[in-house]
Amino acid sequence: MRLSVLCVATAVGILAASPALAQTVVITPEQHTMMREYVYKEKIKPRKKINQEVIVGSTLPEEVELVPVPEAWGPTLRTYHYVYTGDRFYLVEPSSRRVVHIE
Repeated sequence: MRLSVLCVATAVGILAASPALAQTVVITPEQHTMMREYVYKEKIKPRKKINQEVIVGSTLPEEVELVPVPEAWGPTLRTYHYVYTGDRFYLVEPSSRRVVHIE
């Protein structure tokens, strides 16, 4: 029985450290609309495609420029930065450069 508990505890620890389980952000439909409208109104130019597969939990390379989230997107998103590629938004935790949401 002790061995089973130890195996489960080890498995949980490994999974918790996995990038796939990194913190994610939930974007409401209203926030999604606000993000798209902001890009249109402010004439934000998309950056070229990111030259790697990007999933939630992955880390963006240093050459990818991160932009602070504008106040208009709301206080729940202000701690993040973003990258806009023309068809997608990538919300990123700036200190670690980890992707927390793909829109």
